[in-house]
Amino acid sequence: MYAINYSFESLDDLRFFRKSEQQEIMDTIDAQLRYEPTVETRNRNELRPNEVASWELRIGRFRAFYDVDEEDRNVNIEAIGFKIGHELFIRGERTEL
Repeated sequence: MYAINYSFESLDDLRFFRKSEQQEIMDTIDAQLRYEPTVETRNRNELRPNEVASWELRIGRFRAFYDVDEEDRNVNIEAIGFKIGHELFIRGERTEL
C-alpha cells in the first residue's frame, strides 16, 4: 500500500474547486493510487518528461498529476486541474505541461 501526500501547491489547486468536487477528486485519488499507482490504465498514464509530474490520473474532466517514490512507497500529488477540450487549467489559468 502507498501513502498519498499532497504538496502545498496541490492543496491550493484543490481549494479552487467546490467541496463536492474536492471530495470526488480526493476519493478517486485514494481509490486509484493507493495500491498500484504505476500501472497504466485507461485513466492513469505516464507522461512525457515535464516540470510538473511523471504521471496523470484522469477523474472525469479533472486531472491529478503525481510522482511515485517506489522505495518509500509514497505517491506525491503535485498539481490538480481540469480540462476543457484539449486545454488544461490549474487554478483557473490555462497551463502547458
